[in-house]
Amino acid sequence: MRFDGQVALITAAASGIGKATAEIIGGEGGLVVGVDTDEGRLEKAMAAIRDAGGRAQGRRADALDEAQVRATVEDVVREHGRIDILVNAVGGSTIIPRPAATVDELTPSEWQRLLAFNLDGTFLLCRAVAPVMKRQGRGKIVNLSSIAGRGISASSSSAYAAAKGGIIAFTRKLAHELGPFGVTVNAIAPSLTLTERLRPRWDGWTAEQKAQEIARNPLRRVAEARDQARVICFLASADADFVTGVTIDVTGGV
Repeated sequence: MRFDGQVALITAAASGIGKATAEIIGGEGGLVVGVDTDEGRLEKAMAAIRDAGGRAQGRRADALDEAQVRATVEDVVREHGRIDILVNAVGGSTIIPRPAATVDELTPSEWQRLLAFNLDGTFLLCRAVAPVMKRQGRGKIVNLSSIAGRGISASSSSAYAAAKGGIIAFTRKLAHELGPFGVTVNAIAPSLTLTERLRPRWDGWTAEQKAQEIARNPLRRVAEARDQARVICFLASADADFVTGVTIDVTGGV
């Protein structure tokens, strides 16, 4: 199995793309350490992996809190001796009332909130895990950007685009820093994905709006969380040992 014996630290693991990634890694021999602020949902997600025959444990922690991130990483290394895979799945555009707000509609606090939510957790986790992977002489880091980071999303704000563009740049720079230590750093850039968080927004669209979104996609459907998770798991596996510094658009061809 691709992840046999490996320890994978996955943030936002209680739902969405993080959860789908945890399910795949846990099902392919990896030990999943899921991190989330929603302890109830996290334990339910980890229990499902265990019930399916995998190994998984949850850690309640806020990926945007430096002290909690540091303590979590230290605990995982103390208990398991290593961290082979880090998946930074914290992020999103719907934490402000108007996710598609134009630049003149955004408030400074909304701008700062979106930047922090989408950049800070990734930075803090990478900062904490990098020394561990450098000592090991190997490791895989996968970050979550968005097609908004390419500047081609009409349904998200400039703040979200700036944050996700920052993930792309951060990923490439970190790949150059950590490459000499045997650590790869990559990212994915999803299009609209029907996670638990975004499905209510999708359900609120009219039939015409849904049809237009589907028609934009050459594959004529909208992504599910597992579509994104499969590509994350490729980047986290030995199949991508010579891939680093890249961001893969997982958009169905949009």
